[in-house]
Amino acid sequence: MELILKQDVENLGFKDDVVTVKNGYGRNFLIPSGHAVIATASAKKVLAENIKQRAFKEKKIIDDANKVADALKALEIKIPAKVGSGDKLFGSINNINLAEALAKEGQEIDKKFITVTTVKRLGKYDATIRLHREVTVELSFEVIAQA
Repeated sequence: MELILKQDVENLGFKDDVVTVKNGYGRNFLIPSGHAVIATASAKKVLAENIKQRAFKEKKIIDDANKVADALKALEIKIPAKVGSGDKLFGSINNINLAEALAKEGQEIDKKFITVTTVKRLGKYDATIRLHREVTVELSFEVIAQA
């Protein structure tokens, strides 16, 4: 039995995949639970058209993400922090602090898309920002002593 998956099914396939399964599995589980629909000729045509339209929208989103990535690479981020003895910080710098610093520079990035190792000393560090499934950017920032 050929089915078109409506959502990701573990160990079977991803959304919009055309899969072949045994009749009982499709009829008794996948179709009633809403995970799949029968792959008729008309359903396959609709699927092909949806994939084509989604690819066009996806290209525009990726282009926008690349523009934001170029703008981020041009930024020079300095995060001030309170410093104790030597170059140790009171507390730490994390993705929330970096998101706030980026917001001050005019780039609104959600903190959950920023990956930073916890910073506990002054110096230069790198963060990874995921703008899209296919677009990530490495951002360098510096932690400086608060005046």
